[in-house]
Amino acid sequence: MNNPKKKLKDTKLGKFLSEKAPKVLESVGELLPTDGVLGIVKNLIEKEDPKVLAPEDKETALKLLDQDMVEMQETSKRWISDMSSDSWLSKNTRPMALIFLTVSMVLLIILDSVNISFTVNTEWVDLLKSLLITVYVAYFGSRGAEKWKAISK
Repeated sequence: MNNPKKKLKDTKLGKFLSEKAPKVLESVGELLPTDGVLGIVKNLIEKEDPKVLAPEDKETALKLLDQDMVEMQETSKRWISDMSSDSWLSKNTRPMALIFLTVSMVLLIILDSVNISFTVNTEWVDLLKSLLITVYVAYFGSRGAEKWKAISK
C-alpha cells in the first residue's frame, strides 16, 4: 500500500480477495484500510466458510493483511518523521504538492472554459486527475483519520 489511504480493494489483500473471496471484498472493498476496517476484514476472512475460502487461501489472505498493515504503519511513521524534522522542505512538501496540483487543475479548467484554441491530451488530464485524487485522499483522509483516532481515544 504505497498510498495509505487507497481503498481496500486496491491493496494486495483486496486484489487477492477479488479472486478468492469476492463476497468479503464486496462488503468492505470501498472502505479505507484503517486499523478498525482491517480488524473487521481479518474477522471476515477467519470466519469465511472453508468451501468458499480454502484454509491455505485464508492463510495467504491473513499474511497479505499483515503486510498491508505493516506497510501502512511504516508510511505513517515516515510522515511523522517528516513532520518532526527541522527541515522546512520536508514539512511542506505534501502541502506544496497539494497546492501545485490544485492550481494546475484550476488553470486547466479555466483554459478549457475560455474560448481559445487550447487542447491537452487526455493522458495528461487523466494523470493530473489521478495525482490530485491521490494527494487529496492521502492529505485530507489521513488528517481526518488522525483526528478521529485522537477523538476516539
